[in-house]
Amino acid sequence: MVSRVEARVVRGSVLLAVLCALVLAGGWYVWELRAIAAHLADGDPGRGVYEQDPERADRTASEVLDGIVREAAEPPMDGKAFGGGGAVSWRSAGWKPSEPLEARPAPAEPAIGALFSPGPDADPDHHCSAAVVHSPRGDLIVTAAHCVYTRGFRTNLAFAPGYRDGVAPYGIWVPTRIDVDPRWTDDQDPDYDVAFIRLRRPGYPGQRLEDVTGAETIAFRPELPAPARVVGYPNDAEQPLDCRNTAVAAGPTQLRLDCADVPNGTSGGPVLTDGSTLIGVIGGRDGGGDEETSYSSYFGDGVRSLYERATKP
Repeated sequence: MVSRVEARVVRGSVLLAVLCALVLAGGWYVWELRAIAAHLADGDPGRGVYEQDPERADRTASEVLDGIVREAAEPPMDGKAFGGGGAVSWRSAGWKPSEPLEARPAPAEPAIGALFSPGPDADPDHHCSAAVVHSPRGDLIVTAAHCVYTRGFRTNLAFAPGYRDGVAPYGIWVPTRIDVDPRWTDDQDPDYDVAFIRLRRPGYPGQRLEDVTGAETIAFRPELPAPARVVGYPNDAEQPLDCRNTAVAAGPTQLRLDCADVPNGTSGGPVLTDGSTLIGVIGGRDGGGDEETSYSSYFGDGVRSLYERATKP
C-alpha cells in the first residue's frame, strides 16, 4: 500500500513538472513573439514602402553602439580610394574561380557591411549583409527583402559598412526609408527578394554615405554567365567571407553561383562582377540557397523599377 501511494505521488509530481514546463515554454514563446512583433511595423505593404521613424532609428543606433559595436575615431582611408579585398577588374586581369570552391575569410571593404538588428528579435546581433550602391543622393544600400520584411517591416535596422571585429570604421547608419516590391510583401515571391534602403548617420547631418564609403555600380539585365564573387557576413563571424565562381542563370528569374560554406547571415550580400559591378544579392530561391549554392533574384526590369522608385526625391 505504501509503495502504491509513493508511486502515485511520483507520477503526480512528474505530471505537475511537465505541466509547469509546458506553461513556462508557452509563456516564453508568447514573450518571444511579442518581442519580435515589437520590432515590426506595417508601413505601406501595398506599395512596399516603410518610412522609418527618426526617433526609433536613433534609438537603434544607440543600442548598436552601446556594447555591440564601437566606431573608429577616424576611418582608415577614403572609401573611394580603398580597393578592398576583391575589387579587381576580373574581365581584364586574369580572373579565375576560387580553388577549392569554398568561401573563405576576406578583408573588409568600405562599401560592404553588416546589417544589425539589436534587441530581442530572435536574431543574432548582425543577421544579414548589404552593399552601398551608387545613387543620386548617395545614401542607398541594397540587401535581400527577407532581411527587412517578414510579416512586417523591421524597425530596428542599422548598417555598419566595412565592419570587422566589433568596429564600424565608417560609422553606424540607420534607415530613413525602405523599399521592397509589393510582390514580396504580398506573398514573399522569391523572384523579388530585393530591398533598397536609404540611410543617414545620426549625429552627422548632411553626411552622405557614398562620400564616406564609395559605392558599387548596379547593373540591370546583366549578361550571364559572368565571372562573379559573393561577399557576406556570417551570423557567427566578425569579418566577411567571399568566394569566386561563374554566375549562371537559374531559369529566367534567378541567378545562381555555386560555392560551398556560404552560411546564414550572408543573405543580402552582394554578387559582384568585374570588380565593383553589382548584379545580385544573396537571396531569392530557397532564401538564398544552401551550403553549396547561392541564389539571387535576377536584376531585371522589376528590380530596375524598384531602384528608380527608391531613388526618387
